[in-house]
Amino acid sequence: MANLKNTVINDTGYLLLPSGTTAQRPSNPTTGMVRYNTSISGMEIWLGSSWQTLTSTAPSNLEYLVIAGGGGGAGSGNGTTAGGGGAGGYRTNVSGQASGGGSPAQGAISLSSGLIVNITVGAGGAGGNHHGYPGYGYVATAGSASSLSGPGFTAVSTTGGGRGGAWNGYASPTTGGSGGGGGDGTGAAGTTNEGYAGGNVGGSWDANGRGGGGGGAGGAGGNGVTAGLAGAGGAGVNSTISGSTVMRGGGGGGSGAGGAGGTATGGGGAGGNYASPNGTAGTANTGGGGGAASQPANNGAATGGNGGSGVVIIKAPTAFSVSFSVGLTTGLYSGTGFNVYTITQGTGTATFS
Repeated sequence: MANLKNTVINDTGYLLLPSGTTAQRPSNPTTGMVRYNTSISGMEIWLGSSWQTLTSTAPSNLEYLVIAGGGGGAGSGNGTTAGGGGAGGYRTNVSGQASGGGSPAQGAISLSSGLIVNITVGAGGAGGNHHGYPGYGYVATAGSASSLSGPGFTAVSTTGGGRGGAWNGYASPTTGGSGGGGGDGTGAAGTTNEGYAGGNVGGSWDANGRGGGGGGAGGAGGNGVTAGLAGAGGAGVNSTISGSTVMRGGGGGGSGAGGAGGTATGGGGAGGNYASPNGTAGTANTGGGGGAASQPANNGAATGGNGGSGVVIIKAPTAFSVSFSVGLTTGLYSGTGFNVYTITQGTGTATFS
């Protein structure tokens, strides 16, 4: 190999650079190496710690969907109704698709070689426990936050879904990405731009009241109706980021004493009824709220459904390779010109190169 010093190329033709794919990069590069990367249709240089793109016609933006864990549905006991858990907070920057609450989220995130993104996937909240008559202690828990952050862009953080409320004020519903449904009063509010409020209870428990549904990313939880159904969980939001249309972020259904439990969509769990008193859990990796428990036919006690875990989904051009740290559980979907990475649990980092 020739070593050239202070060389002038006095010609009107060209200098042909080494050319190859991202996978064909030198295994032990030296600072200052320059090559043409056919995977990104552009030149790149090794800066000592990473390859930096000099020119490229390939898209270089990151799309995301970040959903927190859903709240747990409240438990129930002798003669009580309960509220459904709220869905986890929902944020996306995919063009033409709404964030939770219907407001636009942050725009495109510019990618570059060497960018390190921090990722956390929130867990779902626990469904309410039970202690039997007279109905104390049916406390569910809220979901946990999911987030996406890194240098050069505003962090995307979502709030865990609020828990469902229990009977007689022993455990009020809480605010969250989407608010928990009321068990004996008013449902709680959702976080601005992340989700909607929970529904209110209908009537009182001794008049066959119905618990309110938890709020969803796409709509408020339904109110309970004294002489009818319990409140339905709020609607979720459709997204196509993973290659097909999937609704996520639905609230959990409320429960009914002496009647049917509230229905749910978008990964939320259905509320219980006399025949099946336990609330249904929210679906994993949708941020769905847990369904509330109902008074059983034998006047015993029942448990609310757990909230569904959250998820972080990122979509990047195939020009970039992505490596994930230990601690993150991921899945891959490859499309034409892009890869979609679904992170289903954990906390860690994604490094782009």
